[in-house]
Amino acid sequence: MVKKKDLKNMGNEEIEKTLKELKMELIKANSQVASGSAPKNPGQIRQIKKTIARIITIQKEKSVDKKTKEEGKKDE
Repeated sequence: MVKKKDLKNMGNEEIEKTLKELKMELIKANSQVASGSAPKNPGQIRQIKKTIARIITIQKEKSVDKKTKEEGKKDE
C-alpha cells in the first residue's frame, strides 16, 4: 500500500491515477466477497478503503492550502 508521506509528495495526476487503481481493486475485492469466494487477504478491503480515505483527505488538504495561498496574494 501507499504511505501517507509518499502521497503528500505525489503530484495531482499521480494521486488521481493511484485513486482510480485503488477503486478498481476495491471493486474486484468486493465482487469476490459477493460471489462467495474467500478473498486472498481478509484485511485487504479494509486497507484499501483506508488508503482511499487518506488520498481524498490529502487532496482536500492540498486544495485548502491552494485557496489560502491565493487569498493571501489577493490581500497584498
